[in-house]
Amino acid sequence: MSSPSELIFFINGRKVVERNADPEQMLLSFLRRRVGLTGTKYGCGGGGCGSCTVMVSRYDRNHERVVHYAVNACLQPIVALHGAAVVTVEGVGSTDTKLHPVQERIAKAHGSQCGFCTPGMVMSMYALLRNKPQPTMEDIREALGGNLCRCTGYRPIIDGFKTFCEKSSGCCQNGREEGRCCMERKGSKMNHSEENDICHKLFPMDDFLPLDPSQDLIFPPELMMMEKKFSAAPLYFQGERVRLVAPSELLHLLELKADHPSAALIVGNTTIGPKMLLKGEFHPLVIYAGRISELGAVTWGKNGLMVGAACSLSTLKEEMEKAVVEMEAEKARGYQALLQILQCLAGKQIRNMATIGGNLLSANPKYDLSSVLAALDCTLHVISKDGMRSVPLDEKFFPAFGKAALRPDEVLLSIDIPYTNSWEFVAAYRQAQRREFAFSFVNAGMKVAIREGTDIVESLKVYYGGVGSTLVKAEQTCQQLVCWSWREDFLSEACRLLNVDINVSPSIHGGRAEYRKTLAVSFFFKFYMQVVLEMTERGVSGVALPPEYLSALKPFKNEVPQGQQSFQLVSEAQPCGDPVGRPSMHQSAFQQATGEAKYYDDLPPVQGELFIHMVTSLRAHARIINIDPSEVLNQPGVVAFVSAGDVPGANRRLWFSHPEELFAQEEALCVGQIIGAVVAETREQARRAAEKVQVTYQDLQPIFFTIEDAIKHESFFEPKRKVERGDVDEALRTAEHILEDQLYMGGQEHFYMETQGVIAVPKGEHGEMDLFVASQHAAFTQEVVAMALGVDSNKITCHVKRLGGAFGGKVMKIASLSAITAVAARKTGRAVRCCLDRGDDMLITSGRHPFLGKYKVGYNSDGTIVAADITYYSNGGCTLDESPFIMEKAILHMDNGYKIPNLRGRGVVCKTYLPSYTAFRGFGGPQGLTVMESVLHEVAVRCGLPPEKVREINMYREQQCYTHYKQPFCPTDMLRCWDECLEKASYQDRLREVQLFNSSNRWRKRGITAVPMKFGVGFSKGFYNQGAALVNIFKDGSVLVSHGGTEMGQGINTKAIQIASRVLQVPMSSIFIKETCTGNVPNAAPSAASFGTDAVGMAVKDACEKLMRRLQPLTEKNPQHTWKQQITEAYFQKISLSATGFFMGPPTNVDWEKGEGQAYYYFTFGACCSEVEIDCLTGDHKNIRTDIVIDVGKSINPALDVGQVEGGFVQGVGLYTIEELQFSADGVLKTRGPTQYKIPALCDVPAELNVHLLANAENPGAIYLSKGIGEPPVFFGCTIFFAIKAAIAAARQERGLSAIFPLSSPATAEKIRMACQDQFTKMVSSPTGDSAAVWCIDV
Repeated sequence: MSSPSELIFFINGRKVVERNADPEQMLLSFLRRRVGLTGTKYGCGGGGCGSCTVMVSRYDRNHERVVHYAVNACLQPIVALHGAAVVTVEGVGSTDTKLHPVQERIAKAHGSQCGFCTPGMVMSMYALLRNKPQPTMEDIREALGGNLCRCTGYRPIIDGFKTFCEKSSGCCQNGREEGRCCMERKGSKMNHSEENDICHKLFPMDDFLPLDPSQDLIFPPELMMMEKKFSAAPLYFQGERVRLVAPSELLHLLELKADHPSAALIVGNTTIGPKMLLKGEFHPLVIYAGRISELGAVTWGKNGLMVGAACSLSTLKEEMEKAVVEMEAEKARGYQALLQILQCLAGKQIRNMATIGGNLLSANPKYDLSSVLAALDCTLHVISKDGMRSVPLDEKFFPAFGKAALRPDEVLLSIDIPYTNSWEFVAAYRQAQRREFAFSFVNAGMKVAIREGTDIVESLKVYYGGVGSTLVKAEQTCQQLVCWSWREDFLSEACRLLNVDINVSPSIHGGRAEYRKTLAVSFFFKFYMQVVLEMTERGVSGVALPPEYLSALKPFKNEVPQGQQSFQLVSEAQPCGDPVGRPSMHQSAFQQATGEAKYYDDLPPVQGELFIHMVTSLRAHARIINIDPSEVLNQPGVVAFVSAGDVPGANRRLWFSHPEELFAQEEALCVGQIIGAVVAETREQARRAAEKVQVTYQDLQPIFFTIEDAIKHESFFEPKRKVERGDVDEALRTAEHILEDQLYMGGQEHFYMETQGVIAVPKGEHGEMDLFVASQHAAFTQEVVAMALGVDSNKITCHVKRLGGAFGGKVMKIASLSAITAVAARKTGRAVRCCLDRGDDMLITSGRHPFLGKYKVGYNSDGTIVAADITYYSNGGCTLDESPFIMEKAILHMDNGYKIPNLRGRGVVCKTYLPSYTAFRGFGGPQGLTVMESVLHEVAVRCGLPPEKVREINMYREQQCYTHYKQPFCPTDMLRCWDECLEKASYQDRLREVQLFNSSNRWRKRGITAVPMKFGVGFSKGFYNQGAALVNIFKDGSVLVSHGGTEMGQGINTKAIQIASRVLQVPMSSIFIKETCTGNVPNAAPSAASFGTDAVGMAVKDACEKLMRRLQPLTEKNPQHTWKQQITEAYFQKISLSATGFFMGPPTNVDWEKGEGQAYYYFTFGACCSEVEIDCLTGDHKNIRTDIVIDVGKSINPALDVGQVEGGFVQGVGLYTIEELQFSADGVLKTRGPTQYKIPALCDVPAELNVHLLANAENPGAIYLSKGIGEPPVFFGCTIFFAIKAAIAAARQERGLSAIFPLSSPATAEKIRMACQDQFTKMVSSPTGDSAAVWCIDV
């Protein structure tokens, strides 16, 4: 092969010439490490989150135009960018020059919280605007479908971007309904506020920068000329391990395949890329086929569409959209079905990169196109040096998983997608964990040809993906039903035959065998009904389809979230310069939107910096016999291997009398426990070398992973907890009815967008070390690092600028990771950077505790609960972590807002051989509250009463009430939230509408649920309730505030600046917060428990008031002086312009011997109502509407508080519906990234989401009468869960089944479908006693 080619492309208008481009180098790492453009973020490395989105532009010489499209930089090889122009977030606009309107509007609309996902959001929207300056809401929804956000709940992002929509489109949101704006729909009692001090506007829209095309970077003329003078010469690139050839002629490609049949062929790199990047797959020779024009051709002919194998899925989708609009409906039926699948397939960025050929040749049945294209009788044109042949696309083309029936030297040239004939009927179906941006469990393509003018079947094609290792054709079904009439007996016979044809192995990859088979039959039933409906329209059907069946044929429409937010305006007497109580943009929003905001891994490399990669255990509960790193130390770039023997201080420390190890030394307790670490010159070298460490194990017994098994083995952490009021046993004896049941809640992955990491920089003297770390608790990290290094804490300085999300997950585990990295830095004498891959982050750091609540309840026929005895079991994993405190919070929250006179709660933390679970937003509160809500729900069902009535009957109502642990509180504001929520949600009207809907729809059901909330704020361990701050005023009048809190998106810095601005009476622009630093504010408490603003705000206020008291004599003497003049005068008079502030919070504590105490500073109250609709045939559901009324006292910043409520709620939606962690029977985490683990995307947010901050509420004693709000809203996600359960109950009752049935959380599509028992679930039920391997276990 020839010598390496010169790679030429542009980045943000600047020419890049690479003479030794490495084919393994992805654009993301090139931008971040080579060019220093760190605005493009690493979130997952597999194209599953959108954090790395950039825009690529190319000149299309065939159409003589420049095309712009968004891509995932993590999957984009730089060598495939020859002749392209890349625009990153830095090239769009900046705070130094000029913001782009996209950046300005997402910031001003409060659409950036932690900010880590913001550059990706900006780039997705920017690419859309470059192609369509006045987009529709559907355009925006599609553009953002491949971007995930863990903080905001998406609504404010949409609010900012929808301002670009055409003004003439009428409604600002999802179009008009019945001629009215979406916010004027029936049942919405919130159009006009009766109180004139209630505001619905969180940001002004009248001063936005206009969209100015002249601000955009032009496509480089040099690249245009390059493309016009297109050179047929191939490109060659040689890297350290991989060689890539990019031919430009088809014949050269065929010669290459003939000479190198095993070479990998790529265009979009969306299939092979993740395998190479995430799974270590290696290809020494790669052929890039993206420059060959024949492979990208799209041609319409008399028989249909011929599409080149390298045609992107986006281009294919655009062609299908045109065909559906322009062609006769009968001719385009197949294209309509294909379009329906393409709309849900991946995100926009992946569709822009992925190709139809790559999708098919991946031969993965969960890739949705094979089934529908096979049903459409598509033909594949395959070519080699020996010539061309045509192959039918059917099940025979896929002989095995990942294998296609191509010879090694053959290339897929094109695909023929024919028109449908007038009496052919086509449909395509898919069901996934999430409606969009998720691989399907099962997909299907079906086509029937009916004899013209009759209902007789001439031919039938039924294909499934996801029911076997390859594409499956229902062979017997298709053969034996020919010549049958399309009638009810046909359906019965089809279902019988399908039950034989579709044999889903119990050990199928991904599990869910019974559900998959049920989907296969359910999909066919939908197809049967669809054909009946179309034939009825032609007057040839002999089947009368009941009207209540028809709604099952309409797929759920994905809508962008819309809604209203309301808050109380500040008093007119408040000075206009006082920002407290006013919506104020996040302090760093502009910097986050431009990519200027720095996170730990954005910091420039330190001279001589090394990289560390963890070596983790592959066994659970095993003795470590030997660790052999000898092969590793000979690998290129490897500098050191670090393990327990290298720790100069303490490898093992005691945490509340329980041992915690940095490195497992003698025994590995779980899969994922850190055994050692490899330190190397590059990240890739460290990662590859870590895989070569040889560890010898000896398995130990017993080994178990589940709560139930821990109970059997009596494996528990101490202490167990118990709280009781009244005489529970006596009340249970005298109650009219007894209910015994249980509720299981699965765990949850934090999935902060920024993975955990740290940079450890040794200072070279006195054992000093600086750490730039992603930690919620810098003081604890400092302490653990000091212990590991054997130095005093004053030698260790932790710096935290900001976190890209945390949610409790960056308190404990990051301290150990930091200590390990610091040990490596000490051993090598060089700076060491640790940045966990997403998969390792999920494996090592764990998440929210799974809980099992078992309860025995005594209740009366009127719904009154007289006694409840609840035992909570949590899976704590293998070490203590914060599990006891989380269990305590669950028990302390078990009463929620209900006065149950006789109540007993017991809490037991189970010790298993899984990675230790840790803190997560809510900290046990959601689990404790949800079990009680399950009690209320089940009592209501058994009493035949509306659930909201049972809740009202049992609520606290006296002016002075006491919790079950005897803390006094007043429930007035909780009751106000409840009443206002039901009123604003039009609950009673909508409940009747739900009942009417359910009576009129057989296969779709709705449910609506409302719950109250009483959530404790602050730490029950009183010593944590403290805050400190340092405020410095400089001679120019500028103010620098330092405090012990951590900015992670919640806006603690913004609120601190608002507070300082009020006290100092200077504008917010004069105040700055640089970072959190243990050298400035020592011994700080963690930013957690919704207490950050309370603690930090009071400390900042205290420091500022001290300063104002010092300045008061000067102010009185010279009242006419400006602030700057006063400060100058103070300096000359030697008045200290630096002050510390301190807040000694309330003395909270619980006496667990007595089961009583003042556990919390105060309670945040609220209420939430949600309505859902489920598809009983698939288990899919749609979140229709949610109304939240929440008491935040007097909000310091309503925009931030509303954002916290929405973000917390959507995180709760994930917890209770789609986020499902899967462990194998060997304790191995299977869900290690966004491909397997799904957090809520834009499509999961309720179509209408309304949030109202309770008016006229105050919280005496807290900072400016406000309340903490970070954690409580997560619990509101349970309204979706119980609404789903109500909808399932409606379906079951219609079938004569009991409304009493088990449903564990999360209520996934599988659980919903299998709970809606019907003739199809009975048909496919698996035999008992099946000994097949279990795919995953409920831990």
